[in-house]
Amino acid sequence: MLNLTRIFSWLARLCAILAGMLLTAITLMTCVSIVGREAIGKPITGDFELSGVAAGAAIALFMPLCQVRRGNIIVDFFTARCSASTIQRLDRIGAFVLSACFMVLAWRTAVGGLNAFGSASGTMILGFPEWITYSLMVPAFGLTGLIALAQGLGLIDDEQRAKL
Repeated sequence: MLNLTRIFSWLARLCAILAGMLLTAITLMTCVSIVGREAIGKPITGDFELSGVAAGAAIALFMPLCQVRRGNIIVDFFTARCSASTIQRLDRIGAFVLSACFMVLAWRTAVGGLNAFGSASGTMILGFPEWITYSLMVPAFGLTGLIALAQGLGLIDDEQRAKL
């Protein structure tokens, strides 16, 4: 049988690793740019553009891991005195709502990426193609939406997820 918990956990970790690699590359590039600016008066042109592009993609790539670990903020002020079954039902409803939000976000990000590709839109200084950032965000948003949907349907085993 298909083990969704294991598959989603693996894909979420893969996205997080890619996000970490992006942030590491940007950190190194920023250090080189600062040293270049101070030492020889030549920073890396467009370093702030690349930092913004990579940070946006990295944030999206961390979303699946956050969702698979149920790491989103839960405000339990109103549910503190509710029964476990009521809290579980509310968590499932919240997962469905989150799934819908991320599916819409993936769809609209895909539309934006196709628009950026079609118009050859790029950043101001370097002309870095914006569609590349969109192409990293769409799968991450879609995966987050699928994870939340599976959680809402009760297809992800939280006890098994905790062991992964």
